[in-house]
Amino acid sequence: MPELPEVETIRQDLTKLIVGKKIAAVEVRFKKMVQPGNFSKVLVGRKIKKISRRAKLLIFELSGGLKMLVHLKMTGQLVYRAQDGKIGAVGGHPIVQNLQELPNKFSHVIFTFTDHSHLFFNDVRKFGYLKIADEKEVEEVKASYGIEPFTKDFILENFTTVILSRSKMKIKQLLMAQELIAGLGNIYSDEACFYAGVRPQKPAGSLSNQEIKKLFLAILKVLKKSLGKRGTSVENYVDVYGREGGFVPYLMVYGRAGEKCKLCGNNLVKLKIGGRTSVYCPHCQK
Repeated sequence: MPELPEVETIRQDLTKLIVGKKIAAVEVRFKKMVQPGNFSKVLVGRKIKKISRRAKLLIFELSGGLKMLVHLKMTGQLVYRAQDGKIGAVGGHPIVQNLQELPNKFSHVIFTFTDHSHLFFNDVRKFGYLKIADEKEVEEVKASYGIEPFTKDFILENFTTVILSRSKMKIKQLLMAQELIAGLGNIYSDEACFYAGVRPQKPAGSLSNQEIKKLFLAILKVLKKSLGKRGTSVENYVDVYGREGGFVPYLMVYGRAGEKCKLCGNNLVKLKIGGRTSVYCPHCQK
């Protein structure tokens, strides 16, 4: 699933392509993916004014005060096709490779703009969703997430409070709990633990104040580096132009089980934490 750097890259690129466009038509081919039932009717005639993000969720701000929540989940893919037929894969899962044939069997929601460009929501597993919401509901959804990196609430004091509030929880699980810390997933929680020198299976309550500070700074460091490289493409992410993210060569532990640690040369170890595969260095992480 795309994490904070990938979804933010999608948001930035998509903003350049469709903000200001007016929706002429919406075709829904899989009704369970959208809410409410009159999804298409509500959207037609509205302009896309802004695209924002909360954690891994995209928020389309529409004319008339409505908003549309878009979550790619595991295999969602947004594909933009300009008036001239030029394709830009706007993030998500590149498993839908034949983008010249659109719509295809994975195209479940199709937006047509008044300038005859299109936005396709493809999803192989159909886990993603699009939902129309008013301001109150959007604020409730935002509030359901925890503190988020690069926001005013993400300060060491708040981060420490979150860590200490779940003392028995393994630190990797805590970092991935969206209601506690928003935007991190399997990739960047592994990487942050490595940068901080903390083993992912360590109970949160066992971390010293120094380790908590190192982990706080590590999260910001790894996310900033990934954003600079337009995200990480391991299995399921491409950017607005169909390109893979460039952070893979900079991964220290994620996806590298059994390989040599780039710092000490010891073999990296794999284990399961909360049903998710984690990788760490037994020498560099304590």
